[in-house]
Amino acid sequence: MRQPLRLPALLSALALAAAAVAGCSDSGGSSSGGKGLETDTMTVAALPLADNVAVYLAQKEGFFKAEGLNVKIKPVQQSTQAIPALVKGDVNAIAGANYVSFLQANDRGTVKLSILAEGASLTSHMMDVLVMPDSPINTPKELEGKKVAVNILNNVQTLTLNAILKANNVDASKVDYVQVPFPQMAAALERNQVDAIHLVEPFASDTQKKLGARVAVDGGAQPVTNLPIAGFVSTRDFVQKNPKTAAAFQRAIFAAQKLASTDREPVEQVLPTYTKIDAKVAAVITLPGYPSTLTTNRMQRVVDLMTVAGMLKNKPDLKTVLFQARPAS
Repeated sequence: MRQPLRLPALLSALALAAAAVAGCSDSGGSSSGGKGLETDTMTVAALPLADNVAVYLAQKEGFFKAEGLNVKIKPVQQSTQAIPALVKGDVNAIAGANYVSFLQANDRGTVKLSILAEGASLTSHMMDVLVMPDSPINTPKELEGKKVAVNILNNVQTLTLNAILKANNVDASKVDYVQVPFPQMAAALERNQVDAIHLVEPFASDTQKKLGARVAVDGGAQPVTNLPIAGFVSTRDFVQKNPKTAAAFQRAIFAAQKLASTDREPVEQVLPTYTKIDAKVAAVITLPGYPSTLTTNRMQRVVDLMTVAGMLKNKPDLKTVLFQARPAS
């Protein structure tokens, strides 16, 4: 439900950020203003999605600044495109990183993953399978034998959609997944290059508005409702060398996540600044959940689902993968 009163939620989030800063000083001084941090500058790769609105809110509302951080945001179209830069250290974190692809990269040894904060959890109609208005596809069963566009093959989209299909007695192996970047999916659907597109907000609402596309399958339906789907990730090397900086970034994101989860208005205001949607679309899109904590119990759902789907060779040690800030000394 939309909450029009922004000030109370903003003050609460600011208070949270201020309290976190106050509680994390050491003999080197407060982390505010960069004091006590290993580095006060971070470069963050970010997608044009509602999943990672917190990084833009933290920038706009001054949560990074309150933590003594100068965060540079680098736009990317696919989170996996930034993995080489993350490994090299050219970017320090990726916002809106889908957990499936990054847990797989961690499993393969491509990157030693550290998840700093949750970005988004799946809500009903936050991700949808869309078709053209005259499409014969009306049910999950009718996706068998059809081409369905996803942003990245074998990622969180295919994982969650396959789980929904299985729950509806559909043979997911008969769905032909095709990789198409989110910004290009509407055009691919309109040109009949694919039969359906699995889109995330804000692209889903924008495509429905422009093409008259309709929902064939609710991508946030059971059994994946409230599943963690994307987050803010870094490398274990970065957080081990920069634990105070990583903790400061985490606190700022938590404050922004809390703001986003309690007041829709600032989310609506910032979305048009980094996505190609206008304010009218931003006002009606379905937002994901914005968790402001990081727990092994929630992430275990993702790992279990991936394990059943054969997407992991080894179960990750979530206590190692999830970044936990050290208590102040």
